[in-house]
Amino acid sequence: MKNRYSLVLLAASLTVISCQEKVTVDADSRIEAVKDSVIVYEEYMGEEPTTPEGTEFYEPKVTVVKPATSNAAPSDAIVLFNGAGLENWISTNDSTAAKWHLNKDGSMTVNDKTGNIQTKQNFGDIQLHIEWKSPLPVQRDNQNRANSGVFLNGIYEVQILDQNDNPTYVNGQVGSIYKQHVPLAMASVPTGEWNTYDIIYHAPVFNVDGGKIKSGDITVIHNGILVQDHVELKGTTPYVGWPKNPAHGKGPLMLQDHGDDSRVSFRNIWVREL
Repeated sequence: MKNRYSLVLLAASLTVISCQEKVTVDADSRIEAVKDSVIVYEEYMGEEPTTPEGTEFYEPKVTVVKPATSNAAPSDAIVLFNGAGLENWISTNDSTAAKWHLNKDGSMTVNDKTGNIQTKQNFGDIQLHIEWKSPLPVQRDNQNRANSGVFLNGIYEVQILDQNDNPTYVNGQVGSIYKQHVPLAMASVPTGEWNTYDIIYHAPVFNVDGGKIKSGDITVIHNGILVQDHVELKGTTPYVGWPKNPAHGKGPLMLQDHGDDSRVSFRNIWVREL
């Protein structure tokens, strides 16, 4: 029995050797490819320190930013809307003054069929804070209930929608990257209460010929809950058709007038450039 077992092992070994011989070149290539992709940190090469002080450094100094308090913005933020006026916004249609409603409570509301509004200033990579509210009483359903959107660079939409007891296609529901990424959770507060979006956006990179060489990405925290985790932007977020990848630089932040009396309100909008 022992001899038979040894013969089986020998045969298996010869089979493995035979297979290895047949793919020697390919295997070496794969090993070389893996070696080339191994992550190496140059700052940790050479002789390893033997004291705690050997891995401590004191420059560059870290910038001090005072956190937001009492619904205000951080000290280094660019305040885009705080209830005082719409001077930082223009109509997307014709670049005239924004025509949305300015409310006494420090918010603004979509003015139906006047068109989208966008910031006068253009941005690249940003941290964005924005608060929004769907209206009461509830009207209509599906995509026609309090539909709006936050467009990064003017072309990448994070969906706004009253999703409460209102099923729709999941890659178009609240918190989605429209038609691309389904949110990890539905985190809306009750209809008529204020939602918060905290969004981290990194813009795509294009080469000199206009080809995309690095995708943009978005992280979305909805009411303190992670709903988009560093997801890849595959391109624009059109209602019909595939995402497109036109070359671009910095662009505006845009808010959507869905054109169906959405009555979505916004307040406390600020960005930090990254």
